[in-house]
Amino acid sequence: MPLRISDLLARPDLRLSVTYDVPPELLARTIEAATVSDLPTPGKWLQGGELLMTIGLLLPMEPAACRAYVRDAAEGGAACLALGLGQGLPYQEAPEALVAAAEEAGLPLLTVPDEVPFIAVTKAVFDARADEQRALLHRAFATQRRLTAAAAGDGLRPMLTEWTAATGVGAAVLDPLGRLLATSEHEQRALPAQAHDLLERVAARGLRGSAASTAAGQQLEVQPLGARRLRGLLLLTGRPDDAARSVVPGLVSLLSLELERRHLRDEPERRRRSALLSELLADEDPTADRARDMLRSAGLTAERVRGVVVEAGDAPGRTATGPAASGAADGAVDGSADAAVDGAAQEMAADLALAVPGGLVRVVGGAPGAVIEAVVGEELDIREVLARFAPHCPAGIGPATAPEAVRVSLRQAAGLLAVSRSGGAPAEARQSQASRLLLDLGDRRTLHGYADSVLGPLDLADHGEELLATLAAWLETGGAWDATSRRLGVHRHTVRNRLDKAMDLTGRRLDDPDDRFDLWLATRIRRGGAPGTGSGGRPAPPPPGR
Repeated sequence: MPLRISDLLARPDLRLSVTYDVPPELLARTIEAATVSDLPTPGKWLQGGELLMTIGLLLPMEPAACRAYVRDAAEGGAACLALGLGQGLPYQEAPEALVAAAEEAGLPLLTVPDEVPFIAVTKAVFDARADEQRALLHRAFATQRRLTAAAAGDGLRPMLTEWTAATGVGAAVLDPLGRLLATSEHEQRALPAQAHDLLERVAARGLRGSAASTAAGQQLEVQPLGARRLRGLLLLTGRPDDAARSVVPGLVSLLSLELERRHLRDEPERRRRSALLSELLADEDPTADRARDMLRSAGLTAERVRGVVVEAGDAPGRTATGPAASGAADGAVDGSADAAVDGAAQEMAADLALAVPGGLVRVVGGAPGAVIEAVVGEELDIREVLARFAPHCPAGIGPATAPEAVRVSLRQAAGLLAVSRSGGAPAEARQSQASRLLLDLGDRRTLHGYADSVLGPLDLADHGEELLATLAAWLETGGAWDATSRRLGVHRHTVRNRLDKAMDLTGRRLDDPDDRFDLWLATRIRRGGAPGTGSGGRPAPPPPGR
């Protein structure tokens, strides 16, 4: 238990006394340390929570000067003031001016009798603090032992239950997409709204950081779980004390170990689904019933599916969720680099298999040209999945087709890898190519001038890049607020506020079809939708100011 002023007053050996009727809430203040100072302005030498002792050698007698002295000590963080009394000392009792100033400032004022040296008070404070630290360590060790014993059991739930029983802090483990895996509570409850934002923020950063916030008086904290790649997220609901805080790293390690064990245990099922996908694609002309039955056996019941192809080799930025493979010097790739690329491709395929319903994912080819093929339902927001688990990787998304024609969708997706590689974003097959034709036929200088005339006010605004990115994401998702907020990793209210500001600056309206088309075309031009040459066939110079 922390040392409080009332605890010191209760010790008969110290014989401390209060000089006025101190309210109980002031006597409940925690004492962090004890110090002695007879400076007239001791505040700047304090760190906070001290019992400040003085014999009053330089203590002023005037009421105004006393108030200034007490105010300086209180503003410096002193929890309590103690005046030493006795023969040969300046005071045999607390002066009225000091007592009045302390009572006015709400700073407890104690007296230390002549027969009790300051060192005895200091030793009592530090002994109590040492006892408190030992108690915290014993609690932390006991909690860690309980967690370790629970880790030998089956699953995540025993560890979470032991954690909450020992600390009083709620805990839940979720997968990288925010789906609940286990909780310490007997009855599953809806997650606080603020928790979703924290989970998305940490998941987007992979293993590189945690996040915490306080909403409606409740503290929330999210920690990433996993060894080399993100396997899950730990959500803590409550405020851990010092003992519990010291055990959080151990809890994270044990939960990460359990998730890695689950990952290895699920490898046979991933191989079975990969073989099922290979069997489906090996049949050049499957019947509709056979194709649907094969997909349903894996849990994919969508009426229309699409093929997705991801290039797994030498993709930058993969350190967000795991180590990226690197080649040898001068562009040569040795055997260890090949193995690293193959391993990265398999890990990415496992992540995608976890994220997409049905888990129909396989790795085709070897380093350095390994690609990942997947079959997903039409309704799945595959761009969000790719942004989370395959960031910066070239990817092609085929058109939605009937299950028996998924080979065609995969073939079209593979053909879009070059487009994705040059554009820096997943490329999706669409029925209409009118916009591409328009951008290909236009002169680059003219197109960029048009984009500048539409988006120029945002370039000059504060946080203009955020406004432009939000506008482009909203237009690309067809005006879907939730999809835009997920893609950007911000709350939908933030998306709406940014778009309202962008419309005010540009003088446009999102509900006006002409304005919406102008904004869409301008953002597409800014993303590099126009070709790299001018109308004369020579490279066109960049537009002014770009």
